[in-house]
Amino acid sequence: FQLFSVQMHASSSRMQPFSYQLHKNLNVQRHYNNFHYRTMTHFKTLALAALLKGVSASYDKIGLGYEPKTNVVDRATVDLDQKSLGSHVGLQTTDGFADANRVYRDGGNSKSYAVIELKSGLSNDVAQGAPVSGTAIKGDTVTGVMFHAYNEGDTSIRIQYDISDDATAHVMCKIGGLPKAEQVEAGCFKGDGDVIIDNESYGYDYNPQTDNRNGRTLRGFSTAAKTKMYDCESCPYPEHNAFYEYYGVHDYGDQWVTAALDGTAVAGFSNFNANFNAYGFEGRAEAAKKGSAYVNVHMYVIREFRDAIDDCKNGKFKDNDDAVLAWDEGVAFYAGSLEGTDGSGAGVFPMALADKRCQDYKTCGSGGDALTGFSKVNIDLFKLFNQGTVEISQKKCVDLEKTVAEISSKMYIPLIQGTMRYAHKVGTLNEGEKAKSEGATFAFAVLPMIANCDDIAAKTIAANMAVGASTTNYADVVNAFESTYSCLGVSQSEVGRLWSLLDDAPYSVVNAGVMNVESSASTFSMIGAAVGAVASTVFAFAMM
Repeated sequence: FQLFSVQMHASSSRMQPFSYQLHKNLNVQRHYNNFHYRTMTHFKTLALAALLKGVSASYDKIGLGYEPKTNVVDRATVDLDQKSLGSHVGLQTTDGFADANRVYRDGGNSKSYAVIELKSGLSNDVAQGAPVSGTAIKGDTVTGVMFHAYNEGDTSIRIQYDISDDATAHVMCKIGGLPKAEQVEAGCFKGDGDVIIDNESYGYDYNPQTDNRNGRTLRGFSTAAKTKMYDCESCPYPEHNAFYEYYGVHDYGDQWVTAALDGTAVAGFSNFNANFNAYGFEGRAEAAKKGSAYVNVHMYVIREFRDAIDDCKNGKFKDNDDAVLAWDEGVAFYAGSLEGTDGSGAGVFPMALADKRCQDYKTCGSGGDALTGFSKVNIDLFKLFNQGTVEISQKKCVDLEKTVAEISSKMYIPLIQGTMRYAHKVGTLNEGEKAKSEGATFAFAVLPMIANCDDIAAKTIAANMAVGASTTNYADVVNAFESTYSCLGVSQSEVGRLWSLLDDAPYSVVNAGVMNVESSASTFSMIGAAVGAVASTVFAFAMM
């Protein structure tokens, strides 16, 4: 719940982190940044007042019928950036990759704002969120709010465009890094004219093509990770900390995607480095688009839910307050806008992946035993999303913490399925660059979680799935994953095994154990009893 290019919101007041024990005896340190918290809290309150409607407002449903209490359309529509990125790398041309890179870095579809230069300084101090109006390029009135608080005499200001709750036309100024054909200029401030700021008129100049930018980007989900998931008051958040411990950097997602887009190497990771110069456009495209959606966005979804826990424990329970907004944001980022209000759309975010993978593993439907329909993962997750809103409204913050732990565990199921699917494509079917890149990226998205359960299992998966791996053994990868399910808090039946349509049975796995249909209780579900306790090695990585 924060901007990336420019900070508009504050880090929430946060709870003390859950006391958990890694099986490697990882000693997680708490980090605090109270100065940042104090200075930004005022901004956050103003931003909420500007962006949220009253508690009686009704908003379009998200995904499988989730009803947000706040207007998070502008969050959900960041998936339009992902769609654009995917379409441009799909061209497999130098120009296409350049366009994709600009969209990835600069956005275009979420949190649009204008940077204008006033011809005379502000006549008085102006608060963040103060109303602004002016004339659009097409001659209509355009409205927005002050992006920051500004002082008397300031001339360079940023204005965030007002948004509607209509996902098909939520903002009528979309420039950022979008190619010209995808831009929307009609609702942008015209090149020069007058704006009314807090009931005062000012002349201004700006360039609509270069001075309309975006404060929320696919890249920003990763580059903001250190601030939002590691240095915040109750941080480090356990999922991000696992990735930081494994890769040795906070912006692991951005480094992966950027290297894939540029055709360069990731050489600074502690584990699982990758040289994308070894791939052509086809392989690089898969690494870029999957890394963006299933690493950058995926982790930020979990971050929003953990932020909601912090806000809940801070006592903020009104429908338009921080906990509810953060929760709604998490669901919006999970599903995106392209899924529509009932999940029937063509999404590009983690929700869509879960529905694709269930068709490969026969884990669709409410029973998790069908080849078509919504994935059981999504059916279960949306029940948990709805459960979370109830827990927030009832001030059941400890229960909310358990719900988030269960959400986190289930969100990794499609990534596990994806890794094993491409291990089969590469190791058994001998498919080429595209499959190798997809497998490597899925592994990249889940390996740290495996490593914190079983280092040997993680090494086995990494050796088989890395970019440039000499061989890939499907059975070895499957067996390594399955050895960690109990620790991860998922069951064999939830993940399933890759399904053969020809045989109407799972593909055989050499030396595999018997499939366990019992649900595994995540060690995180024992959070209440575990806090403050001395954990055994069996109580491995509780947050999974």
